[in-house]
Amino acid sequence: MNGVFAKLKGRRSAPIFKLLSGCSLFAIEPLNTDSCVEYNPDHNLDEDAWFKVEEFSRKPFCLDFLKGGFDSKDYNELERSLFEKILFVFSVQEGDFYFQKITSSMFLRKKSLVFEFGEVVKIEEGKDKIVINSLPDAVYFKKLDMLVFRDFARISGIFEGIDVLYKEATNEEVESLLREPFISLGAGFGAQSVSKPNRKRIALAMDTLASMSSQDRKGLVNYIGDYCSEKLNLDIPSGKFTISNDEELKMLLYGIEQRFYTTPFSKQRRLANSVQNVD
Repeated sequence: MNGVFAKLKGRRSAPIFKLLSGCSLFAIEPLNTDSCVEYNPDHNLDEDAWFKVEEFSRKPFCLDFLKGGFDSKDYNELERSLFEKILFVFSVQEGDFYFQKITSSMFLRKKSLVFEFGEVVKIEEGKDKIVINSLPDAVYFKKLDMLVFRDFARISGIFEGIDVLYKEATNEEVESLLREPFISLGAGFGAQSVSKPNRKRIALAMDTLASMSSQDRKGLVNYIGDYCSEKLNLDIPSGKFTISNDEELKMLLYGIEQRFYTTPFSKQRRLANSVQNVD
């Protein structure tokens, strides 16, 4: 049965309440889940694309009520006094769950002018209202056991612990990468100088390097040197790139992820802002 529910802040016992029965919040076009992209923090989504997390119920950050059968009769109606404590709302629609994070800016209590019966304008005194967006922040497709979303920041407050997907290199991992034999550090540049976005890229690059043979690594240095000859200083005899700032490190990390390519017909040399495996 369709319905709208809310989870409250700061309640460990019975935090889920019923708002409406027999209603739905979101009317969106059916999503083609086959075209959703496996979540990668360094991927920029196309306008109509969504990230996905498969086998979601097996993840430690999956909400308990998504793992089993969901029955609206198990939840009490929300009292008006608890309205301001809503953390997020979710709409159960044909067995799937549509989520929206609620922030303070979404609570409205202002006096407003409204049309009534088409042409009559009336003043409506301030009432407790929550703004509902046209698109949900996340959708959990129960039968597919798949969560889809567009903005990671929006869902991190809904699914506690999901930040593990936003992998960021530790100080030890950053220092380990900077000790790679093909890197030489410029004066004053070290792990403390590495930005948060590059720490995220380092986490991905470390996985890539770990899967490479020594022969592939030698080829990688030549590949990066070819595409970044104007942006990175490569000492050819030693096979070392001198990295003196965070921007140079970013270009090196893009090279490790093999994001540079040449178009086959126009022969333009390009950098892929995002990548997605197609095989």
